[in-house]
Amino acid sequence: MTATMNTPRTPLPPSRLPKVGTTIFTVMSALATEHGAVNLGQGFPDFAGDPALLDAVNQAMREGLNQYPPMAGVPVLREAVSAKIEALYGRRYDAGSEITITAGATQAIFTAILAVVGPGDEVIVLEPNYDSYVPNIELAGGTVVRVPLMAETFRPDFDGIAAAITPRTRAILVNSPHNPSATIWRAADMDRLAEILRPTDVLLISDEVYEHMVFDGERHASASANAELAARAFVVSSFGKTFHVTGWKIATVAAPAPLTHEFRKVHQFNVFTVNTPMQHGLARYLANPAPYVELPAFYQRKRDLFRAGLAGTRFRLLPSEGSYFQVVDYSAISDLGEADFCRWLTTEIGVAAIPLSAFYDDGRNQGLARFCYAKKDETLQAALGRLSRL
Repeated sequence: MTATMNTPRTPLPPSRLPKVGTTIFTVMSALATEHGAVNLGQGFPDFAGDPALLDAVNQAMREGLNQYPPMAGVPVLREAVSAKIEALYGRRYDAGSEITITAGATQAIFTAILAVVGPGDEVIVLEPNYDSYVPNIELAGGTVVRVPLMAETFRPDFDGIAAAITPRTRAILVNSPHNPSATIWRAADMDRLAEILRPTDVLLISDEVYEHMVFDGERHASASANAELAARAFVVSSFGKTFHVTGWKIATVAAPAPLTHEFRKVHQFNVFTVNTPMQHGLARYLANPAPYVELPAFYQRKRDLFRAGLAGTRFRLLPSEGSYFQVVDYSAISDLGEADFCRWLTTEIGVAAIPLSAFYDDGRNQGLARFCYAKKDETLQAALGRLSRL
């Protein structure tokens, strides 16, 4: 009898996500490591968070705050989040029934979708979009309805959004500041969306993880600041993005009590609760608003440094209004498709980027690539030195 005949068979059920493989982010990061490239692809900082925040978490640990917290989150942190939203956007969420602490923004978005989307429901997604949205909807049994943002400008196509709404539409996902395009929605855009949704029961999932990275004197237009939208919205924010600790995976969801009630039904079974000492540390750290109030200037300086360094290249720079991304048009440099160009850039020039095609279902090629400038100045200077060859 051969060894093969003795090997037990592994049953393989039908894949829940048959179209999903290894993400471009994993591929490009591995390629960057292999070739010693400066990695400006994946969106995370290469610098540390504030020592004061680390100290606050360490203190909470040493105080014995290490057991399960309440399912919805530590009350003192939810109170701090509620006060922060009210100070910034003028809406008071009840900390007990309308604020939930989550294990990162990706979990928050997935839980919101699972809470309200079922088989046969449609969810509008604006392309290009963050890569978790579509699999989340499909896992919930929903149908994805894609509405492209406007070509070149990446502004919302409100006529397209209105035309996409049907009696089966359950929700729309909006992301501002936007990943990957680095554009922002303004208050007038939120007003227009509210007008479109007014006669419907369509819910809003507003991904606002880059809310404190809005530049050039603009203000972040939160769904929380629009009474009509806030009444139908899950508003997602991220401590990881705001405080340079993406690996902590802690975020918040603010939503009206009836929506929060449904959200927590799912949250308690797919996560239950979130790291206790980090919640207490964040609550103490939020007593000082300076770290998030000063964040736009911090990242605008990095944006300006990076853009100035690219000015001498053949890249055409698209606006970077918010987030920590810069999209470039490379059509004057190469006629390669986006994925091939980013591989070439990584292996031959030594700088990793992400093709914008990765954020579209059809993988369309527009000659665009995305850089992340949430990096130390020396990292950016090293990348710019290499990119100056272009």
